[in-house]
Amino acid sequence: MIQEARKYQAFYTKSTPIVDYMVNKLKLNSNDKIFEPCGGDGVFVEAILSENEFANIDVCELNDGAYQTLLNKFSHYPNVHLRQCDTLLDSDLIFNSGFGGVYDKIIANPPYGAWQDLDKRAALKKVYHDLYAKETYALFLFRCIELLKDDGILCFIIPDTFLNLHMHKAIRHHILTNTKILELVLFPSSFFPGVNFGYANLSIITLQKSYSKIDCLNNEFKVYNSFSKVEQLAKICEAELRTFSFKQKEILANPDYAFFIADNINITDAINNSKLKIGDIANCVTGFYSGDDKTFLLVNSLELKNGKNYALVDANSINRDYQNIPNILDGIEGEKHFLPIVKGGNTKYLKPEGWFMNWSKKAVSHYKSDSKARFQNPQYYFKFGIGVPMISSSSITASLIENKLFDQSIVGVFPKDESLTYYLLAFLNSPTCNKLIRTINPSANNPANYIKKIPFILPSDEQKLFIDITVQKIIDGIKKEGIASKILENELNEIIETIYGF
Repeated sequence: MIQEARKYQAFYTKSTPIVDYMVNKLKLNSNDKIFEPCGGDGVFVEAILSENEFANIDVCELNDGAYQTLLNKFSHYPNVHLRQCDTLLDSDLIFNSGFGGVYDKIIANPPYGAWQDLDKRAALKKVYHDLYAKETYALFLFRCIELLKDDGILCFIIPDTFLNLHMHKAIRHHILTNTKILELVLFPSSFFPGVNFGYANLSIITLQKSYSKIDCLNNEFKVYNSFSKVEQLAKICEAELRTFSFKQKEILANPDYAFFIADNINITDAINNSKLKIGDIANCVTGFYSGDDKTFLLVNSLELKNGKNYALVDANSINRDYQNIPNILDGIEGEKHFLPIVKGGNTKYLKPEGWFMNWSKKAVSHYKSDSKARFQNPQYYFKFGIGVPMISSSSITASLIENKLFDQSIVGVFPKDESLTYYLLAFLNSPTCNKLIRTINPSANNPANYIKKIPFILPSDEQKLFIDITVQKIIDGIKKEGIASKILENELNEIIETIYGF
């Protein structure tokens, strides 16, 4: 049973406050036709029947074990109709979706991130060609919106990634133009006891189907955030929560129709109205991967974080003159063929050297031909720029790439005007930038496409001169003392806050 749950990512809703909140949001009537597209262990069905034992409920479930559980619980209810089927590909449901929907109310905790084999993914892509087929919850949401009657209500618990990630652009557009959002609550996944979803935050979205696009776009809804305990769902208007109000047409006007949820209106204004983005003034690219770092990557100290799993580099094999080698992208002849490489890790301004990549001609030939290796964006190798780790902790960080190789855990940011490098380095390390990127993409990931979307404001000549001088002092201090000056960092953060207004 546990293995099946993992296969289908069927994590059941064991929280009574969450179940009660969701059922309450449906505003059930005695004559409602209700649908549960992924019945699980039947917790929603039980809650609905406790309110109305004669409720007319259709339930679908794909998982064998879960379906047997549902049969044991509900087969004696003539008003509960159980089917073992795939909601996403079932022909009856697809047919009913095409004729205006058949349900008054739909409720679900759909599977998140369930693995789909290639054949299944191809079938899903054929049916849901505009949606991201690797992530099942968005497909369930789309199918169920289509199954709702006009004015029908849906309540889903799903990861909050649909609010911002580029891959979910199509489902956001569908929601905004075909439904009226009644309420959206955001809360940590820890509210689900004993389950690790792989998602930091979850959401419960309540929607009402509407055939009027004008009504949808003019609809205003509230977002509730900063829950400290799950019981706050019961009295949401009385709880001390962060509350935001939006009109759907405001969201639709955002880049990629993303839900930008920020305390400071200046942040969302900057995202929506800035004339320049980082992608306009810099090239943002992913770096190199050998395909087999345990073979090709060495360290200069086993004390380096994660370094004990790698062999030590011979100092005599490190080439310090590689920038003067012609055709460096073809590799290096001779024994001195190891080069420094910038890797991930949340270090500001300048990373100490610790990692070295085999850059012999033989190794480079392997990188270019091996299917596991990624010899990508080589025109930016050994250039002067900035490295931003793909995954950060609490804050985005950035450090110089001083004409070095950089690996795929790094997004290389290379200003088209190199004189902007120090300003951009200071900005990317600032709280101001962190507020922007976490509004654009609340996850801890910093892919190149999201960095490109960060608003960019040019400083005045005086501001830029001060920033350039201060960044150089910080870098010199790191090279001399090993740490960055907090006083100088704070000065940079203050001037960037002045430039951006927050």
